[in-house]
Amino acid sequence: MRILGINALFHDPAAALVIDGRIVAAAEEERFSRRKHGKRPVPFSAWELPEKAAAWCLGRAGLRPQDLDAVVYSYDPGLARPAEAMGLDDPWDHLRQTYAREVPGFLKTALPGLDPGIVRFVPHHMAHAASGAFAAPDAGDSSVLVLDGRGERASHLAARRVGDRLEPLYAQELPHSLGLVYEDLTEHLGFLRSSDEFKVMALASHGRPRMLAELRRHVHPTGDGGFRATGVPWHELCAPRGPDEPWTQEHADVAASAQAVLEETLLDLVRWLHGRTHHSVLTLAGGVALNCVANSRIAREGPFSRVWVQPAAGDAGTALGGALLLAAGQGDEPEPMPGADLGRDWSDAELGAWLKTAAVPFERPADIARTVAETLADNGIVAWFQGRSEYGPRALGHRSLLAHPGHA
Repeated sequence: MRILGINALFHDPAAALVIDGRIVAAAEEERFSRRKHGKRPVPFSAWELPEKAAAWCLGRAGLRPQDLDAVVYSYDPGLARPAEAMGLDDPWDHLRQTYAREVPGFLKTALPGLDPGIVRFVPHHMAHAASGAFAAPDAGDSSVLVLDGRGERASHLAARRVGDRLEPLYAQELPHSLGLVYEDLTEHLGFLRSSDEFKVMALASHGRPRMLAELRRHVHPTGDGGFRATGVPWHELCAPRGPDEPWTQEHADVAASAQAVLEETLLDLVRWLHGRTHHSVLTLAGGVALNCVANSRIAREGPFSRVWVQPAAGDAGTALGGALLLAAGQGDEPEPMPGADLGRDWSDAELGAWLKTAAVPFERPADIARTVAETLADNGIVAWFQGRSEYGPRALGHRSLLAHPGHA
């Protein structure tokens, strides 16, 4: 089957193409539009689709929209509940749900020739789970843990892969959400919500978790595979920081406390899951899985002998996961990711032509490695551009900025 996966509803819009279970292409819209995260995660932007990314994926395979067997959208509005019924303060969420229900028509407009009848809705966290369980190399039967801000009605999924099937074991329903708690703190500390959470993780390294006991009252595992995470009184723990104000030790301490309670909760969830499955391999997906400090503790202290994190662990990865999930369900054997380099590439001739068009002088060193090493030794900065672009937010050697670490 020729399946196009689409993520668009919340943030990080992306597209992925899977043909007969093989991953052909995957890319985020931000790589084409040059808007970080593709768009802001507000209900009024829910209609925006990864049009450029989808068109590129099809072009990569020489396909037209009418050549597709299915298009997967990584959110199922039929499973959603009203935001207020789930205890969420999101008064315009009904608009987001309307956009989701109407997405077949939007896709028909974005991809002329597409039959809207082939659009399939896939549960958000099942798409996340498939992006881990089916994309991980040499995973086989394995466990998968998904944690993010929210899906249709949950913020978490624990599941196991059995052959080409995913079996859900537990899902934590909203409003409890580790991702939303971390987002709330990100905003309280003066950073951009649903974008700068990595800055909170970094700030935590400068603090002491002296508020951990207080946070445990609001964020803690329940021992049955779930957790409680809501209603943290951040204003009582520290004063809010303005975006242009310097951070204080108090801000660093609350970040350290939040990071510590997150890690404690994740380790409990991982141990519960292993107790149910007894697998040796764990795959992780969802925005919380981009917290590499927590991941390192899971790998170091958790019961699994191998931990694999989806490079596009955030919502972008659900475009790929949704396509792999449908492929497996239709009898195609899903193949693992050959690497994170699933995006666009350019030949030397194409790069040279663009540089000439932009009137940027360039040269072709006889020994590129030596030239780069000399530049770095002289405290220069190197923009390394090689092969296909990565899928996900990490610079993994294909699109990287390099500098001498001794002069940082």
